[in-house]
Amino acid sequence: MDKISQAISEIGIVPVIKLTDPERDAAPLGKALCAGGVPVAEVTFRAAGADKAIRLMKEACPELIAGAGTVTVTEQIDAAIEAGGQFIVTPGFDPELVEYAQNKGVPIYPGCTTPTDYHAALKFGLELIKFFPAEQSGGLGKIKAMSAPFPQFKVMPTGGISLKNLEEYISCPVIAACGGSYMVTAQLIEEQRWDEIAELCRQSREIIKAVRGSK
Repeated sequence: MDKISQAISEIGIVPVIKLTDPERDAAPLGKALCAGGVPVAEVTFRAAGADKAIRLMKEACPELIAGAGTVTVTEQIDAAIEAGGQFIVTPGFDPELVEYAQNKGVPIYPGCTTPTDYHAALKFGLELIKFFPAEQSGGLGKIKAMSAPFPQFKVMPTGGISLKNLEEYISCPVIAACGGSYMVTAQLIEEQRWDEIAELCRQSREIIKAVRGSK
């Protein structure tokens, strides 16, 4: 597994972030994530200015692993990389985007929930894939079932993850990390509740450490 994927796996949780005001919120949010022991962010292109948000977060917190989410076209991959983005996440499996990212030398985690998706990921030599939307697609039960014929994959479930089920998910050896927005909700960001975001990150890391050990 590449260094970025390994680092994400060690953290165990990836905040999935939608920023509507990067100039105001990107830097303090990045600092809050790092303060909470979760120095990683998936900034979604569902909001304009995602590349700007990545750049501002990296400037404020060089140690932060920043990536782009909800990537649907190659232009967004270019924009993310130019801004300092270190990984790409796509909602579904798009061979063109996977090949493009691989040629650019940036890790990509495509959304995969079916045997057909997993077969496609196998052909591209991927090791870490996103399982999205996790809860709505069968949750942990389906992830375990899929790992039987495809044991080579580590999985990053996203969608429906919360503090309530994080322990259950992260206890599964197939899971590399979980994606979640519960610690970076629109309300928390809009109200600039950075201390609360940091605390939710700390609580997440405590759950992960309790399951995996203190590393």
